[in-house]
Amino acid sequence: MERDWEKDQAGGASAPAPTAPSVYVAPAPHLSKTALTTRRMMIDVLVGLAPAIAMSILVFRWYAVVQVGLSVLSCLAFEAALTRMRGWRPTLGDGSAAVTGVILGLSLPWSAPWYVAVIGSIVAIGLGKVVFGGLGYNIFNPAMVGRAFVMLSFARALGASAYVRAGTALEVVTQATPLTVAKKFASDLAAGKAIGEDLQVQLDSARELWPLFVGQVNGSLGETSALALVVGGLYLCIRRSASWEIPAGVVVSSFVLAGLANWGGLTPLTALHHLVGGSLLFGAFFIATDPVTSPLTPRGKFFFGLGVGALVVVLRLFSGYPEGVMFAVLLMNAVTPLINRWTIPRPVGGETAKAA
Repeated sequence: MERDWEKDQAGGASAPAPTAPSVYVAPAPHLSKTALTTRRMMIDVLVGLAPAIAMSILVFRWYAVVQVGLSVLSCLAFEAALTRMRGWRPTLGDGSAAVTGVILGLSLPWSAPWYVAVIGSIVAIGLGKVVFGGLGYNIFNPAMVGRAFVMLSFARALGASAYVRAGTALEVVTQATPLTVAKKFASDLAAGKAIGEDLQVQLDSARELWPLFVGQVNGSLGETSALALVVGGLYLCIRRSASWEIPAGVVVSSFVLAGLANWGGLTPLTALHHLVGGSLLFGAFFIATDPVTSPLTPRGKFFFGLGVGALVVVLRLFSGYPEGVMFAVLLMNAVTPLINRWTIPRPVGGETAKAA
């Protein structure tokens, strides 16, 4: 085409100049199949979360309905309002705001005041997504941005004491969460304090694996049942709406480090207790696997999961919080661009020669 154009120019004939190929640049995630739309992926996430939602309603009853429902409605309302203020086309149809609301609601305790869910939703949608340019441009997981904000702003309403409320009709909330009990036991042991009989009884109860696995323990709304989380998480991986490399990395690193910590006397809980207790599986399957804020390559996804799992155990053992999934995911979100750069696939046939 270029030679013909040159001949035409030399002969004086007018001919259209060759057009450059159109190159479209868009943020992650990049979908290779047209059927794998954002809306379909978000519906898959909601279906995968259904077992955890059902279990939260079974354990916490009406409190779970109110907390999750308020978070979803708030996220939808603020998504519509903020996109309208920015002059963008309506984005409620893609389902991302609903997923953010469900994950945020499930990460809260049953007793959180109503304004916690509302403020968390404002921050999740506003500071977690819209301020970066909308879905696909955000650096951090929006739900975890909102959860971290309310956690630091309303520490009393979301602290360990918020999970325990005497005199309620819910029997499960009369005891501290298993991770809180383990944290208290380890700190008292390290300080040389005598372990009280009541604390020992609570620790023995926290060590029962079956209640941890099924969901008959206290905790945030969506983290109590490991069984429900595994069922929903496997559904996402089978549907390819979540990359299996990320939860695999989380499980491997957390299991190894928690086992070493238990062997070294840093925690009274075994590696299996750390795996099925708390929100580790919730984060591994439904939070860390966010395609926008996680790496693009399979190797990078596995390294990302390894980092999340390692940070969760480190934060559980050495920070002032009994749980560390929220901060672990946000910290690894920050290094995702570096992981993408370090794990660029090698081109077929080797590296291309650089221009002199």
